Amino acid sequence: MLTDAQIIDLTREAVMTAALMSAPLLIAALVAGLIVGLLQALTSVQELTLTFVPKVAAMLLVFALTSSFMVGLCLRLFEDRILPLIG
Repeated sequence: MLTDAQIIDLTREAVMTAALMSAPLLIAALVAGLIVGLLQALTSVQELTLTFVPKVAAMLLVFALTSSFMVGLCLRLFEDRILPLIG
């Protein structure tokens, strides 16, 4: 049976892993949004799809480049923390 401290520690580590996995995607969306926002301010073009499409494209590109990193983080969490608690 898991103690309260083990559950809290496992939850903390799972949240930290989720934050590390989502960080590259969120940073890509932020940078793409800033660039598109600056271009919209410079050109006075206010089109909603102009902000959405580059963000999605940047996030897909970053996801393709960092998916092995994300899978490694997830596997490390399961192998190091969750599987020993099950066995």
